[in-house]
Amino acid sequence: MDEPERSARPEPPASAERGSEEDPSALRIEELILGASRQYTPFQAARAAGVPMELASRFWRAMGFADVGQARALTEADVLALRRLAGLVEAGLLSEPMAIQVARSTGQTTARLADWQIDSFLEGLTDPPEPGMSRNEVTYPLVQLLLPELEEFLVYVWRRQLAAATGRVVQGQDDDETVDRRQAIGFADLVGFTRLTRRLEDEELGELVEAFETTAADLVAAHGGRLIKALGDEVLYVADEAGTAAEIGLRLIETLGNDATMPELRVGIAFGTMTTRMGDVFGNTVNLASRLTSIAPKDTVLVDGALRAELVESGDAPEAEKGTEDLSGFRFALQPLYQRPVRGLGVVEPWLLSRRG
Repeated sequence: MDEPERSARPEPPASAERGSEEDPSALRIEELILGASRQYTPFQAARAAGVPMELASRFWRAMGFADVGQARALTEADVLALRRLAGLVEAGLLSEPMAIQVARSTGQTTARLADWQIDSFLEGLTDPPEPGMSRNEVTYPLVQLLLPELEEFLVYVWRRQLAAATGRVVQGQDDDETVDRRQAIGFADLVGFTRLTRRLEDEELGELVEAFETTAADLVAAHGGRLIKALGDEVLYVADEAGTAAEIGLRLIETLGNDATMPELRVGIAFGTMTTRMGDVFGNTVNLASRLTSIAPKDTVLVDGALRAELVESGDAPEAEKGTEDLSGFRFALQPLYQRPVRGLGVVEPWLLSRRG
């Protein structure tokens, strides 16, 4: 038997059905952020968007949100987002798997951003400016002030990053280069971080990690690299040119070496083909850079033979230290170390990178 025709009027919000289960002040803040109140179940939202329920669920999960059953938890904005994403598939601009990837990559990136922003603003959310004020009384006006400014800034940065990424693709020599690109990949790893986690208080450890990530991100960006990810005690960056990656590696060692609060650092850099997916990089070149980092002595940079060859070809390093009469025009010095087996990658010959002069 078919369902009876429903009224087009939005149904009452979930809070009205659940009684006191939902905190009214929390719902008020949610409505402020989302710009709309809850009025749809997932099935109703999918139907309103003209999207099959199965596909709507896949989009929702890809964005990183839990199933909500038949709770009335979705808004008009959720319907519009579903309609837009499905519309890109219907128009042939995106395949369905690609649309799922778009939802997943956007969800993962913005989830981390939102968590970081709330952590940053937590003090302002929990410390009332005046005695007797509740957290809710503080949070609503703070979010009201910050929301439009953060939204504008987010769109600005995204457009800037999109323009830069598009420029790199357009300048690629062929289609394969846009996916499997020859680049330099660098790992920078704090030495003895596990021991630090046992010795430092949580707040001290958090401050150290934040200082490390901030310093590394600034240096990578300032010298023309791109930070791929930061994993607490380790950062991963890429650069189109070998000389750029080498300069960043040495700058990291030099800068953090002058900070008495920081542990020693080691850096490994390799050059070659890597595959990019959802903002991350994969492949043997990435694995090699990671292995070089693990065998690097404290406060040193190790590079592979391919990166050394790139530095020689670009004129940043000499073919050989001995026999070269004038070394003043070279930026870097390279010293071969003993060949050694590297798990999963065979025998490699690492080179110790240093700054000339």
